[in-house]
Amino acid sequence: MAADPLLQGTRRTVGWWRRKSLRFRLTAVASAVLAFALFVSAYVMIGVLGQALLTTIDDVIYQRARDTVSLADAGRLPDEMTTPDGTLLQVIDGAGRITHATTGTDRLVPLLGARERAAAIARGRARFLDGEPYGIPHVLRVRVLSADRGQTVIAARPFSEVETSLSTAGHVLIIGTPLLLVLLAGASWVIIGRTLRPIAALRRGAGEITDTARSRRLPVPEARDEVHSLATTLNDMLARLEEADARQRSLVSDAAHELRSPLASIRLQLEVALGHPEGQEWRETAEGVLEDTMRLARLAEDLLALARLDERGGPGRREPVELDQLVPQTAERYGEAVTVRIPGPASGPGEGQKNPEGGAVVVTGDALDLGRVLVNLVDNALRHTTAQVMVELRTEGADAVLTVTDDGPGIPEPDRERVFDRFTRLDSARSRDEGGAGLGLAIVRETVNAHGGAVHLEDASPGLRAVVRLPLS
Repeated sequence: MAADPLLQGTRRTVGWWRRKSLRFRLTAVASAVLAFALFVSAYVMIGVLGQALLTTIDDVIYQRARDTVSLADAGRLPDEMTTPDGTLLQVIDGAGRITHATTGTDRLVPLLGARERAAAIARGRARFLDGEPYGIPHVLRVRVLSADRGQTVIAARPFSEVETSLSTAGHVLIIGTPLLLVLLAGASWVIIGRTLRPIAALRRGAGEITDTARSRRLPVPEARDEVHSLATTLNDMLARLEEADARQRSLVSDAAHELRSPLASIRLQLEVALGHPEGQEWRETAEGVLEDTMRLARLAEDLLALARLDERGGPGRREPVELDQLVPQTAERYGEAVTVRIPGPASGPGEGQKNPEGGAVVVTGDALDLGRVLVNLVDNALRHTTAQVMVELRTEGADAVLTVTDDGPGIPEPDRERVFDRFTRLDSARSRDEGGAGLGLAIVRETVNAHGGAVHLEDASPGLRAVVRLPLS
């Protein structure tokens, strides 16, 4: 079936319109609206002007007719009637004869017949009359009033002056309206161009940003308008992308640096063992290689965990997690090295191991991720404690509060935020080789933030306390 030509034409028109620039489309739409508004304004103005002039003529002829009726009723009509404004007057008696008339007016034939005069008096308003049959080359506006003793007064005035005024106004509008439209369209083109100039600057600035110029920013216009807000928002986005890119590059660099040490150790041990096999303790070599391999495995697992957190931007799953069940189960693997305390609502700290009323501490998130948070905190505490590690779970308002406390050397207050950065290890007793690659606390913070919570370190006097806050379900 052949396509509809009208539909094809419409599609071509729409496609042509969409291919035009935004400046052209805005100017075209503004010009079309202006043209419509000017046309309507001109039409209304001509109509109002014509009605106003017509009302003025009607008032004038009515006033002349009214004055003539007053003179006729008083019997003081002059033999020669004149009017200063050129109004035509005829006074007709009861027999239908013209008794008085202005100069230039027919004195034999009334402008209106008897029946027409009666109808005009009954209507009570002016009417149009062709003046050609009476030797007047104009359309007349006629008003008829009755006087005493059966007399009738006819007042008429040429309508040509109104037509001339309307014709002059129409010619002015016909010439002036297109000129005004062109002027307004040109002004719209210039104003829209100036308005879109900051957007063009944004486009050029965006085109100049490459992968080798990450710190570039888009130009921000001085005007506090929508384009200024757009430029500010885009620059904020570029700053976040730059920060994420820098963090990603730092992660890759730090990960490569961390991988070099165990790989170099494995290579050295194997080269020594293969170079001197007769005097080599192969069990000792295997244990050394296994230790470095486990270190590599832990590093790979931590990097994978961070990559997943960065990719997801939130918990892997969103389901109810009972922390009062998860915490004891996770702490069981450490045996007596970890003490768990979960006081009930009516109990003070340190009283009891379980909520006696059976109330659950429930948050929304991923149980595996939250379990890893506790494992990382406990592992970090066990590396530096001299006695037991205390794990406590309680509720405060709308939050579940999980604390892990050790009695080790602690961390100076200026460094308590820095340790949450990736691959950060302090030059103190808390950064021994067995301390890992410095990713444990970074994983803790990323996971807690993904669950809508917060984590910080505080002094336990002695030792250090890690405090995790998570919103209750």
